[in-house]
Amino acid sequence: QVQLVESGGGLVQAGGSLRLSCVISARNFCDLPWAWFRQAPGKEREFVATISGSGRNSRYSVSVEDRFTIGRDCRKKLVFLEMTALTPEDTAVYYCNIDGADQSNTWGQGTQVTVSS
Repeated sequence: QVQLVESGGGLVQAGGSLRLSCVISARNFCDLPWAWFRQAPGKEREFVATISGSGRNSRYSVSVEDRFTIGRDCRKKLVFLEMTALTPEDTAVYYCNIDGADQSNTWGQGTQVTVSS
């Protein structure tokens, strides 16, 4: 069973930056598309960003494009999310998982990001 361990969250002021990391135990890590999701209080989990299995392509939700960057390190089996120009609307618990993951997938604990105004 794949294990996902997210880290890097915290409290930051609006306009600030954070880098989230996710270590994934999948044997074929670099063959698979990975993604970041987030869930704000009282809202459903939503897609944030994904990186293709080749690592050459990425896609972002409209709300974060031009501010967030997804990347990966195959040697470390790690997916990261560089977040800049943060706003209070980015406050959420952030999760990583396979692209397209839903409730049937195993999820990690997530990492809390709180942006103060």
